[in-house]
Order: sequence, then C-alpha cells, then structure tokens
Amino acid sequence: MSKLARLEQAQGLLDLCRWLIIGSMIGIITGTSSAALLRSLDWATDWRAAHPSIVWLLPLGGLLSGLIYNYFGHSVTAGNHLLVAEIEAPQAIIPVRMAPLILIGTTIAHLFGASVGREGTALQMAGSLADQLTPILRLNNPDRRILLTAAISGGVGSVFGTPLTGMVFGLEVLKFGGLRYEGIFACLIAAIVGDQVTIAWGLDHQVYQISIVPELTIWRLLAAIGAGILFGLAARVFVSLTHQIKGYFQNINYAPARPLIGGALVLIAIQLVGVKYIGLGIGTIVSAFSSQLSPWDFAAKIGFTALSLGSGFKGGEATPLFYIGATLGNALAPLLGLPSPLLAGMGFVAVFGGAAHVPLAAILMAIELFGAPVGSYAGIACTVSYLCAGKSGIYSSPRIAGQHRA
Repeated sequence: MSKLARLEQAQGLLDLCRWLIIGSMIGIITGTSSAALLRSLDWATDWRAAHPSIVWLLPLGGLLSGLIYNYFGHSVTAGNHLLVAEIEAPQAIIPVRMAPLILIGTTIAHLFGASVGREGTALQMAGSLADQLTPILRLNNPDRRILLTAAISGGVGSVFGTPLTGMVFGLEVLKFGGLRYEGIFACLIAAIVGDQVTIAWGLDHQVYQISIVPELTIWRLLAAIGAGILFGLAARVFVSLTHQIKGYFQNINYAPARPLIGGALVLIAIQLVGVKYIGLGIGTIVSAFSSQLSPWDFAAKIGFTALSLGSGFKGGEATPLFYIGATLGNALAPLLGLPSPLLAGMGFVAVFGGAAHVPLAAILMAIELFGAPVGSYAGIACTVSYLCAGKSGIYSSPRIAGQHRA
C-alpha cells in the first residue's frame, strides 16, 4: 500500500470517528427533544379527551398561537422550509427560539383540537437545537449541511421509532426523491442514537399488526398498483388543498387572525361531524388495521388538516397523512380484494411517501413498522404513489428570503 493510500485510509478513519461523535451528540439532542414533544402531546391529547368542551376555545387557541409567533417568532416563521433552505444555501445559524416556539405552538394546537401532526415539530426542534453545535464545533458550511441533515434524520427516527427510515428520509427529502449520500454515516448514527434516547426517556411507539400478507400474484400486483394510484392522488389533493388554503389565508394581513379564523372554521366542522378528525387520530389509525371504517374518513381528515395547517396552526403533516392513507386503504379493501390491514399499512406509508416525495423512506418505514413481508406491497404502493402525487410536495415550497436572522 502506498503512502498516499495509507494517508487517505487514516483520514477516512478519522472522519468516521469524528462523525460518530457528532452524530451521537445530534442523536442525544434529537432523542431528548422528541421525548419532550411526545410527552407534551400525550398530555395535551389526554387533557382534551378529559375536557372535551375545550374545543370551543379552538379559535382563541389559534389566536394565542398566532400572537406568540407574531411577537416572538418572526425569525422562524418559515419553519421546515427555513431548515431545508439552510441546508441548501447556508446563511445564518437557525435561532434556538425555534424549538420552544414550535413546541408551544404544536401543544396549543393539539390541546384545543386542531388537526395537525408532529413530525414538522420534531424536525424544527431537532434542527434548531443541533445547529447550535455549529459555532461550538467550528463547522464549515459543508459540514453544517451534514449536521442539519443528520438532525432531520434523528428527528424522524426518534419521533416515529424508525431509525432506518429516519436515515433515508434525511438524505432523500432535500432532493425531493433523489438521494444525496454526503453524511450518510452521521445520519444513521443520529437516527439510531435518537431512537434509543427517546426509548430511554420512557417513551413507547405505537405498534401496528399486519398478520396476513398473501403471496404476490399478477392480480394482486395490479390491485397494489391501483391502490398506489389512488394513494398518490390523495397525496396530491392534500398538498394542493393545503397550499391553496394557505394562499387564501395569506391575504389576511394580520397574521394572528389567520389561525383565529381557521380555528372558527374547524370548530364549525367539528359541530357538523364530531371530533373524530381532530388531533393525531391514532385511535382511528389503529382501528383501520382491525375493523371496517367509514369510507369517507380519509376525505374528512384531508379537509380538517388542510384547513388547520393552511390557516397557521403549528404541527406537522406526517401523522395526518398516515391517517389519510390508512383509512383510504381500509375503504379500498372491499373493492381491491386485498386484506384490509395490508391495504391500511400500504396507504399509511404510500400517501406520506407521495406527499413528502420520499418513496424510499416510506418503503423502509413499512418494513420497520409492519415487518419485511409487507415490503413488496409497500414498495409497489409507495413507488406508484410518488409517481402520481405531482411535483409539489409538503416540503417543496420555495425559500422565503430574509425571514431569519440569528
């Protein structure tokens, strides 16, 4: 071996050790922040269930959240788009205030009954907190990109209990369907450590059961393709409707009034159809794997979530997308001749993969959550969904220039 080869090998080993340490630090940060988020949302959901009349205060909850961001959150209003933009074109350290503000805003949304998720919050907390390591470790821009990408991986891996999904999600989401392999080791370490730290804090993740996975035949292949098309169209409708509603509410000049009005509209919808479609809806997602549900549940969840997020409530899209996909798959079971739990699981990951433009991460999520036998069906559904979901995704909004300063 030449001297140059030995030097390159030594440098590679040093880089590996360096990112092992940094990735572990990121994992500790993301796992702890995800644990705090999950505890907070468990409390908000339980309190709302014990005091259901609190939903009448949903418009005031929206106003409170809007006022908090209006006075303290101008620098972090862009949310996930700010995080993605800093990875693509670094400008300034993400303000640390993003973490407590998004946690408070998301807790308010869940407490009063908005239909929002949690992954967006996990990503923003992970990214803003991990980015504080940049000046401490004196990272240059390329290394900072790896750090923030690993923070995304750690956030997803820890909040859902799916570390391999987290790793690929962090690499995949920034190119909206194309992988970038820089920092793959840091992403893997951050996701694994983040997941383990969340577990160490005493948090358990929901378990889903798919007991019957039939052999893949030509007819079942065609059924899976058909389901994938419908999952992709559902993702497309969700993204388009959310963006349209957000555009309408942007016409309201006073930002805190947007979630106030949006909350009033969601409250009217609650009075019409009940509280089934508010919050995370984990109970309904679980039911989609074991019993036949109303065939319109997925459509109602699309409307509730698009209105909640589009009007300015804080949270994420992933868990509502899981709900939409699982209930749509449940509704399709009698038509496509596949087992209801299998279709619910396929929809769970495929609508999310299509809307987020992360088909590979979605396939891995299916394997981590439901087991390897589901992989072929999930692979078909996620790939077709991604191809049918359209160019616009939940993370593909353009950069809002000048909205952040340290």
